[in-house]
Amino acid sequence: MDALPESFTSKAQRHDASTLKNNIMDMEKIASFTIDHLRLERGIFVSRRDKTPAGDVITTFDIRMTRPNRDEALSPKALHAMEHLAATFLRNHPEWKERVIYWGPMGCCTGNYLLLSGNLESRDIVPLIRETMDFVAGFEGEVPGATPRDCGNYSFMDLAEAKKAARKYLDEVLSDPREENLNYPE
Repeated sequence: MDALPESFTSKAQRHDASTLKNNIMDMEKIASFTIDHLRLERGIFVSRRDKTPAGDVITTFDIRMTRPNRDEALSPKALHAMEHLAATFLRNHPEWKERVIYWGPMGCCTGNYLLLSGNLESRDIVPLIRETMDFVAGFEGEVPGATPRDCGNYSFMDLAEAKKAARKYLDEVLSDPREENLNYPE
């Protein structure tokens, strides 16, 4: 790979991997690692807000579908099917599509992240997440983009489990979200 011109790289990007590895203890802990996952409930949480160089705000939501370290994690196959369905639904939503930046699974398999343009609160998107999960739970047919041409691992999906997880989240969390479902534990 060709090196980027000096003007395209920051000082931090010019550090080699060994330098970063040697300084890992000096690095700032990322926001999501500061949440007490032993007390975290299922819900919709504002994970962070970022400001772009142009001044726009991007809100990252933690769409937590299982209680970390207490409930069984979602299967990666279910999360992959849900990713295809939710991303397709959200990017076609008549009111929200222009604000959707990203929907994707968490590496720990306990939920998903949703990035939206705007300075938003958890309560602002409860109706949107209800609609999204209702779409996933009721979906019938071929998963959008689940072909060798469209996806790098198209057969690694479990639609039945994605539907089951979405229905459970709808019925048990989104039907009547409480404060602990909308705000991270203190």
